[in-house]
Amino acid sequence: MKIVVDTNIIFSGLLNTNSVIGELLINSNNSLEFYSCSYMRYEIQKHWEKLKKISKLSDQQLTDAQFHLFERLKFVNEELIPGKIWEKALSLTRDIDVDDTDFVALTLFLKGSLWTGDKELYNGLKEKKFKAVLNTSDLSKYSL
Repeated sequence: MKIVVDTNIIFSGLLNTNSVIGELLINSNNSLEFYSCSYMRYEIQKHWEKLKKISKLSDQQLTDAQFHLFERLKFVNEELIPGKIWEKALSLTRDIDVDDTDFVALTLFLKGSLWTGDKELYNGLKEKKFKAVLNTSDLSKYSL
């Protein structure tokens, strides 16, 4: 099963690798393949100091956590996604949160499911009959 992981899931996993999210990312069975947008790596670096402050982890501890999470992810360059898919993704996210368009586009491109901790995105996509969206509770049924 192809799972596209959005930034808030990675943030949560970095803040606590022993959480359900961390366990799913690091220790889930091999039937789950995790993907994310290349842009997400930039987002992590952009918020690095905030992540350190919230987690109370040292640079080294946070780097170690990032390494363990990232080794489970396959990053996909957003430029590989065709324009028609971008249009469809934008139509789904336009009135929810356009910042999540990349993740929805990657989900459509890979024919996978989007894993998000963003309740507004999750509920908004469900209202639009987009079935390929999961929250942590949904995903844990598949893996743990």
